[in-house]
Amino acid sequence: MRARLHITGTLAPVDERLFSSFIEHMGRAVYTGIYEPGHPSADAAGFRGDVAELIRPLGLSHIRYPGGNFLSGYHWQDGIGPKERRPVRPELAWFALEPNQVGTDEFLQWCERMEIRPMLGVNLGTGTPRDAVELLEYVNGDLPSYWAQKRRENGREAPYGVKLWCLGNEMDGPWQICAKTAQEYARIACETAKMMKWLDPSIELVACGSSYRAMPGFGSWEKTVLEHCYPYIDYISLHQYYTNHEGDVPSFLARPLEMEDSIREIAALCDEAKAAQGGSRDIHLSFDEWNVWYHYEQEGKEPPRWTVARPIHEEAYDDVDPLVTGAMMNALLRHADRVKIACLAQLVNVIAPIMTQPGGPARVQSIYYPFLLASRYGRGAALITEAEVPCYDCAVRSAVPYLDCAAVEGGDGSLNFFLVNRAEEAMELNLELPRAFAAGEHRILRGLSLVSASCALRDGSAQALLPPRSWSMLRLTVRPAPGEIYN
Repeated sequence: MRARLHITGTLAPVDERLFSSFIEHMGRAVYTGIYEPGHPSADAAGFRGDVAELIRPLGLSHIRYPGGNFLSGYHWQDGIGPKERRPVRPELAWFALEPNQVGTDEFLQWCERMEIRPMLGVNLGTGTPRDAVELLEYVNGDLPSYWAQKRRENGREAPYGVKLWCLGNEMDGPWQICAKTAQEYARIACETAKMMKWLDPSIELVACGSSYRAMPGFGSWEKTVLEHCYPYIDYISLHQYYTNHEGDVPSFLARPLEMEDSIREIAALCDEAKAAQGGSRDIHLSFDEWNVWYHYEQEGKEPPRWTVARPIHEEAYDDVDPLVTGAMMNALLRHADRVKIACLAQLVNVIAPIMTQPGGPARVQSIYYPFLLASRYGRGAALITEAEVPCYDCAVRSAVPYLDCAAVEGGDGSLNFFLVNRAEEAMELNLELPRAFAAGEHRILRGLSLVSASCALRDGSAQALLPPRSWSMLRLTVRPAPGEIYN
């Protein structure tokens, strides 16, 4: 099979926040995930050093916290102050016990040590606008006020200065604690946003969009939320996970194209709200949950309830999954003009690229590598490309291109192409280049390794062979680059 690819223009700068992730108090994401006092690698605060060493190469911009479904039942006051006084609560979202040994201060200080910025959520399920504003006061307040003083008493003098906040989570979902209608959510989100920005005008706010594309209210939910919240919010969220319960690989590989449909449709609704309200600001998109999620359900595991660090939704990713997550990352890059925030969900143990053993080692999974290289080389200007490539029809849509591509021009003049070959046969790729390049690097994901392959440069073009059903990166540089080794 042959494919020809060329660049037709520049789309937009890539926001570094596209390379963000998510930690929820769910399963073992926190306890025995990022946090395990007594582990041989644990730091003085109890956070695992071996996990930190696997997170750092990802170059994360933000981590969304503390949920997720957990957020809608979480009282942040339970997680501050002396640990020995913190209550243990039944956690209704995931049927576990929450010991509250990691709370707001612990997480924010861990982020500081990791040099990653937090994206905090406020509870709009069981919580109130007042709870949300008081959390903001605790975190960012510099007045001689009650909650700012409480933070000082708890050992943190300076405000944390958190700039990015989520107004609840998936509030249209019947699985959500205190789920709401669109009107109910729009009103509480509007009033919460208004109060939060009164207290701290420097923050940015993300309103909940519909939980995923197949929800009955997808589109109409966003329209209602935007009608009420447009003056106060900066982003609206999208969430999407893909499954392959049927074992239909061609359809599974085509699913990320639906992600693009969602982006286009919600962006159009944001523009309609702007026009209807005579606004001057664009509402951008926060795709703050995305991943592949289905292996755990197929395995039918059901660990005992009401335990701490209940081991749920620990996906064992295979060789096809990184092709789908890679194509999802490509979809985000192809819409960098509207998607400004995106969070791979989640980061450790729960639907995650990183897994741990309690008391034992940490390791990475196959989906780690497409995100790693996209984060490392996908910063700069997103490019518009056109491909001449055969297509196929499948159960979910017709005319699916066998080649999926995103391209970014780096600040150093490099061109970086992130490629998924959906075909069951190898693909001969010819890249038409806008200028001369000195070196070409081709990296292919095989199992848990990135291997090098040939990339020929000649006559204003580059040629590479993409293996069957594969993810790879082509990197063209203006000068020969030193060799890099990836574990």
